[in-house]
Amino acid sequence: MKRIIQGKPFIEGSANGVALATNEPLSFWGGYDWQTGEIIDRRHPLSGMIAKDKILVIPFTRGSSTTTAVLLEAIRAKTAPQAIITTATDFFFALASVVADELYQMPIPLVAVNENDFTQINTGNFVGIDTDGKIIIYK
Repeated sequence: MKRIIQGKPFIEGSANGVALATNEPLSFWGGYDWQTGEIIDRRHPLSGMIAKDKILVIPFTRGSSTTTAVLLEAIRAKTAPQAIITTATDFFFALASVVADELYQMPIPLVAVNENDFTQINTGNFVGIDTDGKIIIYK
């Protein structure tokens, strides 16, 4: 069974992977280990999970521009998620992806979806993202 939703790509790209989803925002500064891809914020619902090579589904970031720096380091170290799905354009994620494209030719696709569609993606779903923002969720 699959479900298709249309998101708005704010950094175009395609990706496939297993979803790691939460309705809680995440601060990458002190919350994400760029060396391993582990979510290390022990108060976060995804604490201890590895986001490396996953489709990270979080509503938005918590914190400041340090998210950009941590995500950029994770992209360089190849410990970043394959793609990120949010509920709105997240400029901290977008900046990291744009800079990663310029420096390493490794942008991360970023797609925003409405809140109702956001709740349709669960941890463990296999997710495919097309460059036009179409998201296919396999349940």
